[in-house]
Amino acid sequence: MLDLFDKINDASEVIRRHWDRKPQVAVVLGTGLGGLVGDIDVEATIEYGDLPHFPQSTAIGHRGRLVCGQLRGVPVVAMEGRFHYYEGYPLKQITLPIRVFRSLGAELLVLSNACGGLNPYFNTGDIMVIEDQINLIGDNPLIGINDDRLGPRFPDMSEPYSQQWVDRAIAIARQHDIEAHKGVFVAVAGPNLETRAEYRFLRMIGADVVGMSTVPETIVAVHCGLKVVGLSVITDMCLPDALGPANVEEIIRVANEAEPRLRQLVGGIVGEAGTVRIA
Repeated sequence: MLDLFDKINDASEVIRRHWDRKPQVAVVLGTGLGGLVGDIDVEATIEYGDLPHFPQSTAIGHRGRLVCGQLRGVPVVAMEGRFHYYEGYPLKQITLPIRVFRSLGAELLVLSNACGGLNPYFNTGDIMVIEDQINLIGDNPLIGINDDRLGPRFPDMSEPYSQQWVDRAIAIARQHDIEAHKGVFVAVAGPNLETRAEYRFLRMIGADVVGMSTVPETIVAVHCGLKVVGLSVITDMCLPDALGPANVEEIIRVANEAEPRLRQLVGGIVGEAGTVRIA
């Protein structure tokens, strides 16, 4: 972990050469949700391959570039495509961009993902605002010698997702008549989807949705002092007693259909971040 500080500086310097603003908000766009960048007044784009120490995105529906500009008048930096543990990258590398965003000056991190619904009261296409999480990936990006320049040895996780921003996100959703829930996100390693017995177990331990991302980024965001908002688009229902074969194309189609609502929600959150103190 002691080599992260220099890697963060390397990547930050390259971004600053392309874009000299200080981002207030960083956004990570998940599966099928990359069209959100269409709302950004783009001032610079950087391919991940041109950023030192960044992995390459290999997941379906992930473009693989950094987009810098303004959204609702607020300076933002957005990842058009993220990285996953199942792609073979270590969690320290997967979460490096989060530390880079903090180094650039970001205060709020907006994470989005496509996920499977475990709560029977949810429906395909709904949006869930994450209020808590469970890490079942089997790894942690903070394992190893801690670098106190990056964050504390034992970061507190009593509020991984800012309750202030959870409440704001729900209020914005209501203003736009968007169906939005609050709930618990559980992260698993993947890439296979879960068995019926695993879905029963995940629901039993308190999860409302399941996915293969987001939790490592949130752990690192808390470690380095970023406030976090997490938004999940429920692309398929994972009810063990009514389970059919998964269809990746259908999952991406549902994510694309939900994208306009997610765009409204993210835009509202970013807009409010430009008018209130992020705390």
